[in-house]
Amino acid sequence: MSDVSEWVRKHMPLIPAGGQVLDLACGGGRHTALLLSGGYGVTAVDIDVHAVGALSHKALTIVEADLEAGGWPFGPERFDGIVVTNYLWRPLFEDIRGSLKQGGVVIYETFAVGNEAFGRPRNPDFLLREGELKDMFSGFEILDYRHGPVGQPKPAVTQGIAARKR
Repeated sequence: MSDVSEWVRKHMPLIPAGGQVLDLACGGGRHTALLLSGGYGVTAVDIDVHAVGALSHKALTIVEADLEAGGWPFGPERFDGIVVTNYLWRPLFEDIRGSLKQGGVVIYETFAVGNEAFGRPRNPDFLLREGELKDMFSGFEILDYRHGPVGQPKPAVTQGIAARKR
């Protein structure tokens, strides 16, 4: 699991032990596998679940959904943790906030303004502005936050937050 986000790896223990975690826009399932190995129940959601379908675990639920066109498929206060990496669709922020249980933790990391110098994404619709995750999770307890250049897994400008719902 060398391609796992160090941000996620570092903050995963903040999610209540044994809790239910949503891996949002899970892609190939790199964080799904990490979370399962950490003893969490995982719901992996993506528009294309073919790659994550190769994972087999009794604590794994796979949901195929177009989150940008099909609506939010989850109810309120359902998850103890929500993990999002390399994905930004701003209309989902309220749904993410609402589906997190009290005391639950969101771990979010994606590209930010300045990434244009390094490659894709370049479109400002898919780049976070400085402090945007803090604003989106206002009212949460901010456990950690960063914004700026990173060298791994490749040079980029990213923003990350780990925050607990009060």
